[in-house]
Amino acid sequence: MASFNHTPSDPSTFILLGIPGLEAVHIWISIPLSTFYIISLLGNFTVLFLVGKEQTLHKPMYLLICILSFTEIGTSTSVIPKALCIFWFNLQDITVGGCLTQTFFLHAFSMMHSSVLVTMAFYRYVAICNPLRYATILTNARVTNLGLVGLVRAVLFILPMPLFLSRLPFCGNRIIPHTYCDHMSVAKISCGNITLNKIYGLVMAFIVMVLDLTLIALSYGLIIRSVLRISSKNAHQKALSTCTAHISVMLISYPLLLFSTLTHRFGQGISPHVHIILANIYILIPPLLNPFIYGVKTKELHDKLGRYNHRILSCRATDIEPG
Repeated sequence: MASFNHTPSDPSTFILLGIPGLEAVHIWISIPLSTFYIISLLGNFTVLFLVGKEQTLHKPMYLLICILSFTEIGTSTSVIPKALCIFWFNLQDITVGGCLTQTFFLHAFSMMHSSVLVTMAFYRYVAICNPLRYATILTNARVTNLGLVGLVRAVLFILPMPLFLSRLPFCGNRIIPHTYCDHMSVAKISCGNITLNKIYGLVMAFIVMVLDLTLIALSYGLIIRSVLRISSKNAHQKALSTCTAHISVMLISYPLLLFSTLTHRFGQGISPHVHIILANIYILIPPLLNPFIYGVKTKELHDKLGRYNHRILSCRATDIEPG
């Protein structure tokens, strides 16, 4: 625990400790961390490539999947590279500006991610409950506009966070016991009054965890009501199977976010390293699994990926043929 005695020589920097109590195994923790990060980047960039390359995938559903992949790349990339620098090279220093920038992008991408999930729930509702008007209601232009609304919401709601942090005094303690500059992790090391930060953080958590989830629950409530009116059992299964990918993504994303948020504010009895590991799992697991979920559950996307893999293997086989 000697890291806690490390005092930054430059008052314009903070110190990110990584995972307090587990400094001796940082290098081992970095192995799955970096592996998962690389796989998540490959998966999400593959989704972006396939949808961008294939004209037949230029549809609202795949546009939403692309926006989701973009937010996942942004969320993990705002955190993991710096965490790996801490684990590999012990580069714990981060400038105040860099810390506040990381805070903004981390929370903005997380809020935008939630907005995309709400839009996807609305997409499912229209596709199942109002299929005849689906093509006119959900156009590429409208989905793009909904994505922009989510982006604007994220920027406007999250921008005050680094601004509130920048006004706090940091007397002597500039050591953040975390792998990244989370809003409350930075606020807690201040020697000033952080009541405003606590209230605003709870309001943002309320918007994501309550408002967004309420809208999603409302959409699925209407979907279930519509499905129950269908007499055919096969039609039931077909209608609900279209929602499985979206439901899987939500079950991965929201429980991890909820647990991380609650333990950060109310889990005083939980060891710091447990909370930090859970926070990093929330950052990594959804971006890692979501491309695979949509790749498996979305037949058209799965087929396109299979064709590209077949082409690559065919080209390699041709290249190694003699003569």
